[in-house]
Amino acid sequence: MDAARREAEEWLLLAGEEESAEALEALEASLGHFGELLEKNELRVLLGREGDGQGAILEIHPGAGGTEAQDWAEMLERMYMRWAESRNFAVECLDYLAGDEAGIKSVTLRVRGENAYGFLKNEKGIHRLIRISPFDSSGRRHTSFASVDVLPDVGDNIRIEINDKDLRVDVFRAGGAGGQHVNRTNSAVRITHLPTGVVAQCQDEKSQHQNRDLAMSILKAKLYALELKKREEAQQASYQNKEAINFGSQIRTYTMQPYQLVKDHRSGSEITDVGAVLDGKLDKLIRDNLLYAQ
Repeated sequence: MDAARREAEEWLLLAGEEESAEALEALEASLGHFGELLEKNELRVLLGREGDGQGAILEIHPGAGGTEAQDWAEMLERMYMRWAESRNFAVECLDYLAGDEAGIKSVTLRVRGENAYGFLKNEKGIHRLIRISPFDSSGRRHTSFASVDVLPDVGDNIRIEINDKDLRVDVFRAGGAGGQHVNRTNSAVRITHLPTGVVAQCQDEKSQHQNRDLAMSILKAKLYALELKKREEAQQASYQNKEAINFGSQIRTYTMQPYQLVKDHRSGSEITDVGAVLDGKLDKLIRDNLLYAQ
């Protein structure tokens, strides 16, 4: 870092003395290299908390409002999938329940990639959409809410003691898409951790055994996230969103009518290109919140 800074300073002095095209090109290249190093160093600082380097498990649930809210939840699912694709992160659907007419009732995604949890952790909270509803024949403006939860995908990287006697395991017939076998057998699994009340479920795989293993992975991630939260609150070491899940508690608003604006209510970050954000261009919002949470 110091060497790159000194090199940039030297080319800056030389370009000022010579004012040649060659010196200016070398200065531009040197500044570009220095900027890349600064960005990498900034990320190391911003993503230096416990769990940041892990993959992420992301859950999306629509709020009240039926089809309108379920459609908004699906729009958020697409947004996060497009963002993950832009970073070459792998995305796996662990649990999916389709909406009655459109959208989704719930979805759980696993995002695999370096620092996926660190990037996504501040997406946790209530997301609000304001738009002219495509489901309203009168063309009225609607407000929809959906909740996003983000957990570190701990996998086998951490030991969490879970006693079998503390678990209630329920099996049931899957209710979403997944083929005839999935919908015909009691292959879906829901696991409840009785001491904490934490629940995890999976129904996307064909066998009960596969769904149980994935549900246990989600449960382990939730219990780990719960423990991290306890430590962070005790140390007062990180930003915590403690608002209730209701109107007025949203972390971000996506306004499509009567004007175009995405506004994050924590960092104050604003973007006027709503379509780009919904297409996965989240890096500015994510970076601003990482800076705000420091």
